Amino acid sequence: MPWELREHAGRHYAVLFHYALHDDAWAVELSEAVPVPAEGAENPDASVTHVPGPAFLVALVPDEDPSLQPTVRVWSPDERVVPYEVMGWFMEQVADQVERCRIAFAQEEPEAVE
Repeated sequence: MPWELREHAGRHYAVLFHYALHDDAWAVELSEAVPVPAEGAENPDASVTHVPGPAFLVALVPDEDPSLQPTVRVWSPDERVVPYEVMGWFMEQVADQVERCRIAFAQEEPEAVE
């Protein structure tokens, strides 16, 4: 599952992409990234310092029916403040995934959205 990291005001955020089979959609998740544990963890890529934490925003992008609209779910038991710049970055990632899914559907190549 690929992810992208971004630092903002001393905090690290992650956007993770994976297929949510039960929703028949691509999930684009926003989380606060957590540091890679120093001890006891295998880290083949020492340059990776943070990994995605628990998601608090999840955008679901349907890939089989272009008439279905993407949705955003909030998954946070606690109040969370998301900086505007981070929210903009997340929504850009979601918009890119929507475009990839719709292009692949139009070309009848569902595997192209991976």
